[in-house]
Amino acid sequence: MHVGLVIPGSLDTVSGGYLYDRMLVRYLEACGDRVTVFSLPVTGYARQLVQNSGGARYEQLCTTSVDVLLQDELAHPALFWLNRRLRLRRAVPLVGIVHHLRSSERHPAPLRPLYRRVERAYLRTLDGFVYNSRTTRQAVAALAGQQKPGVIAYPAANQWQSELSEDEIRVRALAPGPLRLLFVGNVIPRKGLDLLLDALPRLPPAAWRLDVVGDLTVAPAYARRLQERVQQQGLDGHIGFHGRLPDSALAERFLHSHLLAMPSRYEGFGIAYLEGMAYGLPAVAGSGGAAHELVAPGETGFLVGPGDAARLATHLAALAADRTWLAAMAVAAYHRYQAHPTWAESMERVRRFVLRIGSVRLEKSP
Repeated sequence: MHVGLVIPGSLDTVSGGYLYDRMLVRYLEACGDRVTVFSLPVTGYARQLVQNSGGARYEQLCTTSVDVLLQDELAHPALFWLNRRLRLRRAVPLVGIVHHLRSSERHPAPLRPLYRRVERAYLRTLDGFVYNSRTTRQAVAALAGQQKPGVIAYPAANQWQSELSEDEIRVRALAPGPLRLLFVGNVIPRKGLDLLLDALPRLPPAAWRLDVVGDLTVAPAYARRLQERVQQQGLDGHIGFHGRLPDSALAERFLHSHLLAMPSRYEGFGIAYLEGMAYGLPAVAGSGGAAHELVAPGETGFLVGPGDAARLATHLAALAADRTWLAAMAVAAYHRYQAHPTWAESMERVRRFVLRIGSVRLEKSP
């Protein structure tokens, strides 16, 4: 099978969605399939819309022979009209890989109708979907207003080989000292670091430490405001901004932390929560999106509503004070990770679906 994959930018981009795409490419190629990646320029929203006019990349999509064309839904502004034109020249099935919808995020009120209209138009050009969660599937159905073939294939975290024992997880949780919090993700408003910084000053400074690991250049003005705020509040001795770290250094942060604290406003899945669980870290997550599919409140972590800094502080204070409860939650989080599908299992689900939808579509083609 020859699979085309359309993505915005580089496949090496650091994010959960691009990790998913890389793992899929790796799995397909390991199965003997050929994968051709079509990279679209990363530009502002308006310029992506202009890309629908065609050009060299459109001709490449039209002339490269593939059996199925997968499209990362992040590229939808550049494809919502191009796909209609593509259909006039080719009978190749179009399958969207949906990590989360742009229209599910918070945006200025004047822009929301435009984003919804463009995204809906794009979704309706597709023959099928690969979803990263049940929540994402529901969001797509609600926006597109129609049901099409699809498969849910969860992201995994077994690329991390923590090799921790349950006893080691308990010992770490019960050791004296401050509650060591870890935030992992690009420092952008959606990830909710500002809410975490609202909550932490409500706790005694000696009760906690926070490490922030993630790209500070994606939303530089936002990241700079948060860093300045930490300094103004005199918390720079308690909070470390580390930027992006190589996997080995990030693994060390996972190993020596107690809790993953990332109260995102919305996550289509939230792979960082699962990666933390691979190291026995309960998760404090945002209630928006799919985190509830991973995080069982009071068992493997907590869910916090948008802007609810008081409740977030209450949860953190409780775990800082009750290390026995923290240890029980840490072991439960590790068990949740162990019960989750591996990358190979999830990517096999995707491959079976792509083979099926490609066969059905091609049989109908003239």
